[in-house]
Amino acid sequence: MATYTQLLAAYDTAILNLLSGEHESYSIGNRQVTRFDLKDLQEQRDKIAFLAQRETSGAVRVAKMQRITK
Repeated sequence: MATYTQLLAAYDTAILNLLSGEHESYSIGNRQVTRFDLKDLQEQRDKIAFLAQRETSGAVRVAKMQRITK
């Protein structure tokens, strides 16, 4: 399976190709996408970018919890 960083590169390539009019269909990971809407492609790319950043930074966010006293 591809890493999120590899998927991000595939999404970037797909967006560039869509903008240049070079391709009407793309393979991203194990999925085939045909005539994908640019807005949808960018939304998915943003989600993958977030996951790729977490994958490469190794950072984990921990919520600060406080007890509410009455």
